[in-house]
Formats: sequence, structure tokens, C-alpha cells
Amino acid sequence: MADTKAPLDWSSARVIVTGGAGFLGRSVVRVLRERGASRVMVPRSAQFDLTQPAGAAAMYAAAARALGGPPTHVIHCAGFVGGIGANRAWPARMLHDNLAMGVKVVEAARAAGLVGPGPEHVHVTLVSTMCIYPADAPLPFSEAHIFGGPPDAEIAPYGLGKRLLLTMLHAYRAQHGLKGAYVIPVNLFGPGDNVDDERRSHVAGALLRRFVDAAAAREPEVACWGSGAPTRDFIYVDDAAEGLVRCAELVDDATPINIASGQETSIRDLATLIARAAGFSGRIAWDTSKGDGVARSCLDIARARERLGWSPRIGLEEGMRRTVEWYRERRA
Repeated sequence: MADTKAPLDWSSARVIVTGGAGFLGRSVVRVLRERGASRVMVPRSAQFDLTQPAGAAAMYAAAARALGGPPTHVIHCAGFVGGIGANRAWPARMLHDNLAMGVKVVEAARAAGLVGPGPEHVHVTLVSTMCIYPADAPLPFSEAHIFGGPPDAEIAPYGLGKRLLLTMLHAYRAQHGLKGAYVIPVNLFGPGDNVDDERRSHVAGALLRRFVDAAAAREPEVACWGSGAPTRDFIYVDDAAEGLVRCAELVDDATPINIASGQETSIRDLATLIARAAGFSGRIAWDTSKGDGVARSCLDIARARERLGWSPRIGLEEGMRRTVEWYRERRA
């Protein structure tokens, strides 16, 4: 059964959305504004380096001035993210930047006197990643299995850094009364994705760019990494943002919650679907020298349904159609 708490009145909230100019963050800001939030601050990395204590402290001081008082909510979407290429290229940065940002955002709030159990204290929502799950976790991945073993070796630095932030939330709750939520989204796709740098783009966005560009150029073939056999779970970005905001509204005990479609789709089937949506009729070539990564992944969304009354609304085919239209307009 969904949580029975009264709906949050966002019109009186003062909200920081780190990463609010990014792919997921922009959708989160839009959802907040649709719910009545008028005081929302989106800090930019050029001004606030959240990997450093001074940067996080300066963000809270600036928020108090800009929002007319200390923040009531922080939704931490900022991160150094990317696909398997980014994890291979920058494992140290994947671990350091994501762990450091989460730690500094929470600790700076505590140091500023914002953390506690009362209604006047800040609520912190951290955005995690499906990379936290053990490589051999049973499918679909349930939140109960998070600490059951190490993640796949190629994504372990990123996954373990994000996993430690869940432990941090519980520790700060136990010692300081921190109110918080921990959201685990799967592979995002949708309009606004970072499709310009394949090492940092999501897999769906990287494939979409290749197929739309190839269709426009009438190319006979598109090359894709790996064998196409691995499965992944994909969610439309607006659905993910809706689930994230629901967590900020209803969860304050640091319970981890998966936000996903709950469905497995092979990379081969994804490529075929995108090719069809893009109007590409050529050959799909699979470069098996690149490797596949994790063989299968899919998240259990029973807890999201029960605690949040949430489930995704936009299916993969409809969402990809919308994303192809967005990218075509962007190319034009």
C-alpha cells in the first residue's frame, strides 16, 4: 500500500536541486514547478564545487539568500556519470567525484545546523545508480540485495562510491536525525539526453544518435558495441523524475527505492527498436571486441509501488519515438 502521509505542500518549500541543469535534474525541476514549487535553486558547478567542503558550504549560504531562508529540501542529482566507456576511462574520478559530492552535500548541511528530525530541518534526497547492485544479485534486483556482494568489476568504483552514500544516510540519521531518501534509477532515456559524448551518454542516447544520423545520411551500416545479448532496464526520464519527487515527498527514513520499468530489454532489441523509430533500414553490426559488461540487469519496483504509489507511464517504444523526434529537431 502507498504511503498515507499528507501530500507535501511544495508551494512553501525552499528547494535546492543539484544537477538541476542536467538531463534528470531538468525534469525534476519541471515536476517540482508543476507541483507548485516557486523557490527552487539550481547551483552550477562553475560556481560551487560540491566535491569540496567550501563549495558545499557556499551553496547553502547562497541558497538561504536566494530562497528567502535555509532550504527545506535538497534533491542531489549532480554527479559525474557515463556509460561503460566512462567507467573504463575514469574509474578514479567516477568513485571520487560521486562519493565526495554526496558526502559534502550532507556534511555541509549538518555543519550549517540544518540536519535534524524536526519539521524545520532539511530533507535530503540522494540519487544513486543501479551499479550499486552485486554482480551476482538475483533478478530482478531487489533493494534487499544491495549489500550482498561486490558490483561488476568494470563499474565497481562508481557503484561502491554510490553504495557508501546509502550507509552515510543511515549513519547521519542515527546520530543526527537526518531526514532523507535514497533513489535508485535505472538507465535513463528521453529528450535532453547527453548524446554528444558517447563515453558519458546513456546507452539508449548513444544508440539513438548513431541510428538517426545514419538514417539521415543513408548509411548502409551502424556499428554497436558488444554482442547485443546483455539485458538492461530502461526508464523514460520524466517517469524517473516523477518517482524521484515522490520519494522526496514520502520517504524520510533513508529507505532505498528502485525507480525503473521492471522489464528486461536486450541491447539487440533496443537497437532494433531505435533503428525502426529512426527510419534506419541498413545493417546492424555488432563489435564483440568491445565487451558486454554485466550480462543481465532488471530492477524490482514493488517497493516503489507500495511506498510511493508510483509506476512508470511511458513505455520504451513511445518514449523512444518522442526522443527520436527531439533529436531530429535538435539536429535541424
